[in-house]
Amino acid sequence: MCHRSHPSRTLLQNLRSHTEGKCSLVGFVGAPFTLASYTIEGRSSKNCLRTKKMMLSSATDGGALPEFLDRLASMIGAYGVHQIECGAQVIQVFESWAHQLSPDDFARFAKPAAQKAVRIIKEAHPDVPVIYFANGGSSYLEMQRDMGADMIALDWAVDLAAARKILGPDVPVSGNIDPRILFGSEDQIRAEVRRCIDAAGGPGKHLLNLGHGVMQGTPEAAVGWLVDECKRYRR
Repeated sequence: MCHRSHPSRTLLQNLRSHTEGKCSLVGFVGAPFTLASYTIEGRSSKNCLRTKKMMLSSATDGGALPEFLDRLASMIGAYGVHQIECGAQVIQVFESWAHQLSPDDFARFAKPAAQKAVRIIKEAHPDVPVIYFANGGSSYLEMQRDMGADMIALDWAVDLAAARKILGPDVPVSGNIDPRILFGSEDQIRAEVRRCIDAAGGPGKHLLNLGHGVMQGTPEAAVGWLVDECKRYRR
């Protein structure tokens, strides 16, 4: 239910009114492992050491981390549902700290919790697309085929054509331009858009996006060139 008192309600409804008929309104939620890590570390961390110590403890005695992730998954799923009921037309689940996880750790800790959050969203709104993005998780793409999401977003560190082979032709993908290209020239940006589209199989074969977020200080004109070339390119 979209509660009247929640601040995101007004924000999403205002955005929806401004974007209606022009583009889709995408809602964002952090994945359970990422939010758990921020909570445990208390800040951004280069090595995620406190969280990894909890992971090691959980591997031997059960520990508190699996239960914490499960509870976060329930709340994150409910928040995704809330965003949809307030106007979001797509939900993207961000696993921003996937680069801190080995394939085994992803399978044991991050994946089940993320799957639960996605499942809650899809059960409530089966027709609303859900995108799953594991930043730095391209080394275990094969483990993301069954996330339950409608699309897998790819980070910029993986070759898109190779990712297609790993995931198979039936898994929709988005990505995966390196955000730093937006500090380049117009010609460089347009060429990279064309290269990325071709690697995906040509126009209409994937959802073009960056392989992570827009970096601070990115020139606004550069984003415009990227979007314009995406719309114009026909191989």
